[in-house]
Amino acid sequence: MRRVIPAVVTGLLALGAAPVAQAAKAPDAYTTYADLAAHESEGKDYRRVQRLPRKAKVAHIAIHGGAIEAPTSQLADHAAGSRHAFYSFEGLKPSGNRVLHITSTRFDEPRGRKVAAAVDYTVSWHATGDTKATTYVGGRDRKLAKKVATALRAAGFTVAASTPKELDGDSPANIANRNRRGMGVQLEVSRGQRERFFANGDLSRAWVEDPAHRTRAFYRYVAAVNSALP
Repeated sequence: MRRVIPAVVTGLLALGAAPVAQAAKAPDAYTTYADLAAHESEGKDYRRVQRLPRKAKVAHIAIHGGAIEAPTSQLADHAAGSRHAFYSFEGLKPSGNRVLHITSTRFDEPRGRKVAAAVDYTVSWHATGDTKATTYVGGRDRKLAKKVATALRAAGFTVAASTPKELDGDSPANIANRNRRGMGVQLEVSRGQRERFFANGDLSRAWVEDPAHRTRAFYRYVAAVNSALP
C-alpha cells in the first residue's frame, strides 16, 4: 500500500512546479529511505545510480535527482566524469516526484552514504525555485565553498552573497558533510540559472536527459565548479 501524502504536499503538487524553497518547508512524505522503499517501486518510481572509482577523492552527488530537482543528476554526472565518484537518487514518476524528497540531513539511502563516506571531498547538487539566475553555496567546508563561489563568479555566473539558513548545508548530519573529512560543499542552483543550461529553458525530465539540449552555460558552469576542486 502506498503512503498517503500529507495534504500540504499534495497542495504544492497541485500547483505544478512549486519553488523548491517553498516545498522544502513542507514535511517530507518519507523520513527514511526504508520507509520510502516500502511504499515506492525501484525501477518504476525511482532509481539509484552510482560510480565509485577506486582512487576517487571527490564525489558529486544528487540526492534529489531525476525529476525531483532537475537537472541535478545531469550536472553531478557530468561533473564526476570518469575521475570522480558519482551518486544520484532519481525520481522517475510521470508527475508528483516531490513525494520522493528526503531532506539532506535525513538522507540515509545506503548506497549514497557509502559513496559519500569513501571520499574526502563532496559536492552535493540541489535546486531552488528562484526565478533569477543565481547559486547559493553552502556546506561545512567553508574554504572549498569559497573557492567554488570564486570560480563560478570568475566564469560569469552569479553567486549569492549570503545563503539562507535553510539552504546552508551546515549540519553535520547533511550527507554533503558525511565524507572522510566531515565537511563538504552544497550547491543550491536557482531555477533561473538551471533554465539557462538547456535550450528553450526546458527542465522536463525527457529534455534534460538528452545531452544535445545542453547549452554552453551547462558546460562552463560544471567546469568552473571542478576547477576549484582538489
